[in-house]
Parts: sequence; C-alpha cells; structure tokens
Amino acid sequence: MKIWVDADACPVPVKEILFRAAERTGVELILVANQPMRKPNSVNIKIIQVLNGYDEADNEISRRVKVGDLVITADIPLAATVLARPAMALDPRGERYSASTINARLGMRDLLDVLRGSGIQSGGQAPYSQSDRKAFANQLDKILTRYLSGKNTTNE
Repeated sequence: MKIWVDADACPVPVKEILFRAAERTGVELILVANQPMRKPNSVNIKIIQVLNGYDEADNEISRRVKVGDLVITADIPLAATVLARPAMALDPRGERYSASTINARLGMRDLLDVLRGSGIQSGGQAPYSQSDRKAFANQLDKILTRYLSGKNTTNE
C-alpha cells in the first residue's frame, strides 16, 4: 500500500501525522502538489510536483493510484475515482469515504455548487479543529493497523 496525499489543500497537522506514520510503519507516502513543499528527510516520503492548473494534482493521483492504496483528500470527485479502483479514500477530518455513500456526497457537492453559483451563500467548512485531527489520526491508525496485520483494508 502507498499513501497518496492531495497535498495543496491538506492541513499541516494532517501532513505531520502522515509524516510520523510513514516513519513509524515504513509505508511509502507521496505528496502530490502544484507548488513546492517541504518534507522530512526520509526515503519513504516523496513529493511529486505537478504543473500549476485545475485538478492537475487530482489527475496525477488518479493516474498513479493502485488497488489497495490510500488517498488523503477532501476532494469528493477524486475520492469517487479512487474508490472505483478499488482503493481507499480518507478525508483530512477523519471521514473514510465509502462506495455506499460517495454518490450522495457527490450529489450534495453538486447541489452546493449550484446554490453558490446562483448567489446563495452556503457558508463553508468550520476551521480545522483538534477533534478533526484526532478523528483523522484514529482512522489512519485503524487503516494502517489492518494493513500491517495483513488484513484486507479496501472493502470496509
């Protein structure tokens, strides 16, 4: 398993958790971004810098993700693509996307886009919180524990 990160909009605390997890487990971590990024000096942590442009990082992750990989993203269309591999997708707030809920999430995202386009303010996400950080760390730990114990993590 490799862990792919849609890194441009990924919160710093999530990256820090991922860096520690990659060091602890030896799982390869790849951050994909369209801007330069810093990382710890580690053989199993890599950065792929893509061209600056709409969905370039998402497209790169989509091209490279394999069955059983884990993708960290808040981008619902990317999560849908990842789940079709089948691979796993985890939101930086700790929600694990699933095949049974992704279509509803895509529908809600599209509805909110239409409302914003018509001038209706739908607000935004709350600031990233300590509880979001804890939820993400707990879900990542569950996935990595199952992977390292040799259990199938893709079809949960």
